[in-house]
Amino acid sequence: MKKLIITLFIGFLSQQLIAQVDQSLLKDDRSDSLENAMNMDALSNRVYATSSSPVSIGGYLEADYKYIGEDGLTDGHSFRIPRVTLFITSSISSRIKFMSEFEFEEGGEEIAIEFAAMDVNFHPLLNLRGGVVVNPIGAFNQNHDGPKWEFVDRPIAMTQMLPATWSNVGFGLYGKMYQQDWAFGYEAYLTNGFDNSITTNTENRTFLPASKNNKERFEESSNGEPLFTGKIAVRNQNIGELGLSYMGGIYNTHEDDGLILDEPRRLDVFAVDFNTELSFSDTYIIGEWAWVFVDVPNTFTQQYGEKQSGGFLDIVQPVIDKSMFGFDDAVFNVALRLESVDWNVGTFNETGGNIGDEIWAVVPGISFRPTYQTVFRLNYRYQEQTDILGNPPAKTSGIEIGFATYF
Repeated sequence: MKKLIITLFIGFLSQQLIAQVDQSLLKDDRSDSLENAMNMDALSNRVYATSSSPVSIGGYLEADYKYIGEDGLTDGHSFRIPRVTLFITSSISSRIKFMSEFEFEEGGEEIAIEFAAMDVNFHPLLNLRGGVVVNPIGAFNQNHDGPKWEFVDRPIAMTQMLPATWSNVGFGLYGKMYQQDWAFGYEAYLTNGFDNSITTNTENRTFLPASKNNKERFEESSNGEPLFTGKIAVRNQNIGELGLSYMGGIYNTHEDDGLILDEPRRLDVFAVDFNTELSFSDTYIIGEWAWVFVDVPNTFTQQYGEKQSGGFLDIVQPVIDKSMFGFDDAVFNVALRLESVDWNVGTFNETGGNIGDEIWAVVPGISFRPTYQTVFRLNYRYQEQTDILGNPPAKTSGIEIGFATYF
């Protein structure tokens, strides 16, 4: 797989050297349809290079520096490239399109297929998508590209409670419609899904992201049960976008060749997301909150939560928007992120006391965008995390500096 991806990359790189950036995808030159874009359009409305071939490529790079300490102790200075992501897309015909996203992590030691699907358009309200699809739970899972965000780290709730960039093999339908200032969209997919690792993992808690380590989910279901993911969203040009989504199904291997191993156990996730831009100040606000419900076996201890909740709120305020340092459309922003996760909502059976295992963080920051496709970020992170017993929290703070850019 690595050799195949590298070969594709090298083959298309020569075309990219003579390619021109598709100006229709730039922020200041978007068509009416892109101005009405919704979160569900994030995978298709990316910046690509174009050439004379039917294939277009693009991607993004993220790099950062951190100096973080916990309770007065620090590992010192640290540099990293968390990811390099490659997009490849092709218009097979006017109504058939292939899109893909490959992520290179840890210097290429890990290569993940995050998205590789064929879209067939029958009608704006009826489109078929099949392959490796990104499950549309919340908004961040689809709209996760690093250059779009003013913060170095991804939201904790969307990466450590929900499995960020969660994708599976399957198929489904999606569609959109527009009426003056309004837009409506829906998505519905049946895919492979989670497995027993969400309750048997090294985190020693109910932990949905553990299922991302199961690469076999791209080959077969762990239990023969489909995972359903659905979302509806409505957007008004003057108000913003509101999305409601659900993901659920049987997660455990309850039967093997006719032998009953366990009763079927469900996982259900509900999420709401919202984003808006205040016209009088150009303030951009985006938020997301999710609730997780897991049928945990009675034989497990109470450290494995049956209920989880968490989310984030980002507030981004442009303060300078003009030509700067030779860049015609540069923007300087101040930003603030508030985030929280409770991995175990509830009380102890024996004492009635609150179960801990919680984290919250506040992240102020500044960012500079010389162009829409590139962002330089400076964040200060302060967070507190309590263990399951509610002991005094571990306090973490430090500086994060980084950049992200499309290419």
